[in-house]
Amino acid sequence: MAEKPTYPKRQTQPTVIGPNEMGKLPPQALELEEAVLGAIMLETDAFPKVSEILKPECFYKIAHQRIFEAIQSLVLQQEPIDMHTVTEQLRKNGTIDEVGGSYYITLLTTKVSSAAHLEYHAKIVAQKYLARELIRLSSEVQTKAFDDKTDVHDLLQEAEGMLFDISQNNLKKDFIQINPVIEEARTRIQQAAQKKGTSGVPSGYHSLDRITSGWQNSDLIIIAARPAMGKTSFVLSMAKNMAVDYKSPVAVFSLEMSNVQLVNRLIMNVCQIEGEKIKSGQFSNDEWQIFDKNITQLMDASIFIDDTPSLSIFELRSKARRLVKEHKVQCIIIDYLQLMNATGMNYYSNREQEVSTISRSLKGLAKELDIPIIALSQLNRGVEGREGKRPQLSDLRESGAIEQDADLVCFIHRPEYYGLTEDSQGRSMVGLAEIIVSKHRNGATGSFYLKFKDIYAKFSNIDDITQEDNMMGSYQAFSSKLNEPGGYDQTQHEIYPNVNYQSGGADETPF
Repeated sequence: MAEKPTYPKRQTQPTVIGPNEMGKLPPQALELEEAVLGAIMLETDAFPKVSEILKPECFYKIAHQRIFEAIQSLVLQQEPIDMHTVTEQLRKNGTIDEVGGSYYITLLTTKVSSAAHLEYHAKIVAQKYLARELIRLSSEVQTKAFDDKTDVHDLLQEAEGMLFDISQNNLKKDFIQINPVIEEARTRIQQAAQKKGTSGVPSGYHSLDRITSGWQNSDLIIIAARPAMGKTSFVLSMAKNMAVDYKSPVAVFSLEMSNVQLVNRLIMNVCQIEGEKIKSGQFSNDEWQIFDKNITQLMDASIFIDDTPSLSIFELRSKARRLVKEHKVQCIIIDYLQLMNATGMNYYSNREQEVSTISRSLKGLAKELDIPIIALSQLNRGVEGREGKRPQLSDLRESGAIEQDADLVCFIHRPEYYGLTEDSQGRSMVGLAEIIVSKHRNGATGSFYLKFKDIYAKFSNIDDITQEDNMMGSYQAFSSKLNEPGGYDQTQHEIYPNVNYQSGGADETPF
């Protein structure tokens, strides 16, 4: 009897094929690429349908990239697009042989009968390109991560920057018919009417809110001044007003101070206790009572502080999205713009280009989140050599695109700091800060005054009366009228009691 044959034992677990044992082709759709190019050469109105969806690098096949480049050249020259003109343009470009000659161009037009599904096909081609870009990015990151010489934190910044570039370059927003926009505008007007004319986030400074109607959604606001003018004190006073007085959640990104230092500033502001005493903790009994009573204003306030140093624009974007989604933040404050970086996004030949990229990205983020973003900025030393020391738009440090991107630019000017204690008519400027709205894309410009108490790092309205005001008699006689209409002559640069409203916008500022 023949021996019964034996068979290998059946495996109970499937064989695992490693990534190196099975090759993978990059995401591609060659047939759809051919169909798209063929449709463009068949119908005269086809290219405009895909011009915002596709670019040459979206095509996987090099020949198809060269053909699309030739089509773009014809569009720029306002020439018709068909297989003959495309062939001739390829000859001019010297790439006719690279694409397979005129025969291949003719062959493409036989691949499709119409452009009925052109946009759908183009979107698939674009998605395949985006998938290839993500694979390329992950491959580069993986290679560098295996290199022991690579700093992981630098690699993380670089990876974030490259991913940010991919997302930004492929962020498309389609047009919209006007009716829904009209309804949204109507709703916002009705909301403004309920708020008695303040359609945006109130700053708590009455004269400023009269000019701006509150900080408006999607606006980039630049608040600039020379050092020691009180930029940080100004925005912290404003953050307190927003969060405590108006219950509007606000986020503060501090690149210069720690979160404890910022909170100490807020305590000085709210409790009106000198900064030196807060540092030393040497309070009198009365001051401890004031502290215990007033500190409750800050408890549970919707103020969110991030003190990450050298914050990148990509990190800011990620954190801002989360703050808006999870905490309904209505305004973001950045202290200050020149301390940010665009690490990993691109190579910049100079700092001005990098700051311009940061400014442009902040404006894009304000639009995306539909909230106002307030960024502090330094001014260059040109102010110091000018008579009167009054700042102007050209003083913006590393300005680049800052002035262009900003919807609103405000300057803080304290004549007292420069030893100018009286105006041209002999009235005291002690304890006063001039806020100059020098650019306002969507409204009026003007100037007004606030009280500034250096020892408390606090800005307040002229008509806010406190016990300390009784000790500041140098300007009490005219303080109640200082910001009434009719008195600040910007042409003569003389100070009169007013807020001067100009009908112009960004290009009508005589400062």
